[in-house]
Amino acid sequence: MFQRRPYFGDFNNQYLPPRVATMPNSLYQSLQGKYFVGYADNLTFGNGTSAWAGLINPKNSNVNLHVNVYTITDFAEPPIDVQVWFNAALPGNPVGTKHVTPANTAIYPLPAPNVRLLSASNVTGLPQGGVNAASRRSIPGQTIAEESNGIYIFPPGGSFTIFLTNVSGVETPGIVRVAFGWWEEHIYKYY
Repeated sequence: MFQRRPYFGDFNNQYLPPRVATMPNSLYQSLQGKYFVGYADNLTFGNGTSAWAGLINPKNSNVNLHVNVYTITDFAEPPIDVQVWFNAALPGNPVGTKHVTPANTAIYPLPAPNVRLLSASNVTGLPQGGVNAASRRSIPGQTIAEESNGIYIFPPGGSFTIFLTNVSGVETPGIVRVAFGWWEEHIYKYY
């Protein structure tokens, strides 16, 4: 609602919107210790195999996952196909990464994420179920960066995954790093 401001001389508009300080939501989440960053390194694929990295929200996490940013760095020569999958079952035997940290390291003790960053290399098969939400092609030697401002939201049991394959007809092995920034919103249950 607009408020009436005091009249200061020859000022034409006495009605101005209220002054509001703004803060990016990602900074707000980081100040609370709810923002995390991490990456899966040296994902390899080729000769008919694929790789993937994703944020997996465990069924018992009691948080909603908000994906804020992801980056994909292609270290190999040929371009690769990049697919974004929501809530898919993924092939292979995933491993966790040790490269995860809260963005705010001034908090003691450091908060730990409930969401897991998992990845798998040289897998056969395709994601099952879920939704292929986006696809694009990388430029060799460059990084794809996508900021979504937390609009991708996944409840417990959900996932956000980057699935990587060679461009059709290319057999050269791919080497990729996938990084994520996300926050976790605690789910409050009212009975």
